[in-house]
Amino acid sequence: MQTFIVDDDYPLPRMKIPDLRINYTPIDPDHFDRPVVSLCLEAGQNDDELPLHSHQKGQLVVACRGSVMCRTRGGLWIVPPQGAVWIPGGMLHSNCVSDFGKIYVVFIDPSATKLPNFCCTFTISPLVREIIHRLAVFPPLYPMEGPTSRLGCVLLDELVQMSTEQMYLPISADIRLQQLAASLLREPGDRSTVEDWATRYAMSERTLARLIFKETGMTFGRWRQRLHILVALQRLSAGASVQAVSLDLGYESPSAFITMFKKTMGTSPRRFLTERSRMAGPQAFDYNPM
Repeated sequence: MQTFIVDDDYPLPRMKIPDLRINYTPIDPDHFDRPVVSLCLEAGQNDDELPLHSHQKGQLVVACRGSVMCRTRGGLWIVPPQGAVWIPGGMLHSNCVSDFGKIYVVFIDPSATKLPNFCCTFTISPLVREIIHRLAVFPPLYPMEGPTSRLGCVLLDELVQMSTEQMYLPISADIRLQQLAASLLREPGDRSTVEDWATRYAMSERTLARLIFKETGMTFGRWRQRLHILVALQRLSAGASVQAVSLDLGYESPSAFITMFKKTMGTSPRRFLTERSRMAGPQAFDYNPM
């Protein structure tokens, strides 16, 4: 049974991420007595946001059009271009989809798979993508014995072989770090230093730096850089240009942003997205390199 949570002590679920709206008509996947159910969902303009919720089934979120972020109590996860985010059953989460975005959501019974019991991102192969698309054509209550059921079994076999990634921004339960993350997501181009932020929270620079490292395992600079990567991927996959994204993130020039991206991701934004598009075959996402 699906559970919705409204937590007044946890401001992040209600935080407005720029250019993102939430998602689709609430669906309780636990009503579907099938090991695998794939649904195609489309967001309208200015759709309302669902609160944090959980269900017994695990959930694989695949972006088809637009950008998607998944929120959990531990952080923010971006659905990478031509990839997916895995959310295990029982974990509180909410999915943000950009206006007129299109996603596939695959609900999986925990007893039917050996997928991780923690959130992670996957690189989706063309075969997995096509199986997910095909399964979404059939009704959720398909015959337990038959071609659709066998197709679901093939999907499960393929998913456990997919390589995992960690495209997420760790956010702890500390209210100060939640507020800091919310501020930077609203204004990712804010170049305030650790000292500036510490002053705002009536802390010493050293205390805030230690808190960030303790709660996230990263220095403030690396943590903000991770945030920039996630915001950049979200916007680039939605069709924004490298130049526009670099300015939004506060970089002096596109070349400075590209240098940061290459150091972090091992390749340039253009090549990263082009490779993702090639992996996905003919149904690539929209991308503007200028």
